[in-house]
Amino acid sequence: MTLILYFALFIVVSIGLGWGFRALLTAVTSGEVKRAFRDMPISASFGLLVILIYVLVAFLAPVLAPFPEREVVGARYMPWGAPHYLGTDSLGRDMLSRMIYGARNTVGIAFATTALAFIVGSILGLWAATVGGWMDQGLSRFVDALMAIPALIFSLLLLTIFGTSVLTLIIIIAMVDATRVFRLARSVAQGVVVMDYIEAARLRGETMWRLITREILPNAMAPLVAEFGLRFCFVFLAISALSFLGLGIKPPTADWGSMVRESATLITFGDVTPLLPAGAIALLTVAVNFVVDWQLHRASGLKE
Repeated sequence: MTLILYFALFIVVSIGLGWGFRALLTAVTSGEVKRAFRDMPISASFGLLVILIYVLVAFLAPVLAPFPEREVVGARYMPWGAPHYLGTDSLGRDMLSRMIYGARNTVGIAFATTALAFIVGSILGLWAATVGGWMDQGLSRFVDALMAIPALIFSLLLLTIFGTSVLTLIIIIAMVDATRVFRLARSVAQGVVVMDYIEAARLRGETMWRLITREILPNAMAPLVAEFGLRFCFVFLAISALSFLGLGIKPPTADWGSMVRESATLITFGDVTPLLPAGAIALLTVAVNFVVDWQLHRASGLKE
């Protein structure tokens, strides 16, 4: 019963925060942006607020964290209370500080990985659809072969072979995820390249790069932007899962996935500390999905 009450309170507070943030955005903007924010659902405004808070925490981590990220500042598994408001971990490091730094590390690495996956996947997908022929078929069959392997298993295999540094983690996850972006970009571009204005651009003698960037990409941007948000969630969860398994971001760097693994034994003693990084992962994932749903609805042209 207590959990139900807490959940109901969380829903009420979320609705209030979402409504207030939407009103603030509407008040400080004008024109088309003001209309977009005014018509934004409460769920999307709450999602934007959560994303903004995460970004601010990530950038201001050295200012907000009461202790250094890696410094042992107390005894092992100290209870909640001043000055360690979320207690300490198995080595005596401050959990609140590591949660704050975890926002910078986990979210920052996930964003960099998603951006790299989108750059590679979008360019190859748009190029394959524009060129067509044997090049398109060759790339598509190669991507199909890679997608036939479960992404997590494939990532685990590559990380075991090449090591688990941050750079290696970003490159491997990005390359695995770029196959999904390739399929979407190619599918969207195939519906654009048959248009008359693309043929007119070809007859004008436009170069391939200009054709892709000036004619095809602007008309494929809406689904790609929405997919970026969804793909970020998948990458974010994949990195957290790999860290939980011990093949992601390596200690002593603070990371929410590894923090769940390190403090998981506390659950058996009724301590909810391991649920905090797990909850931070879940909250950001839900928030991004709220915003993506709003953007997909806007791009579809549907009205309530």
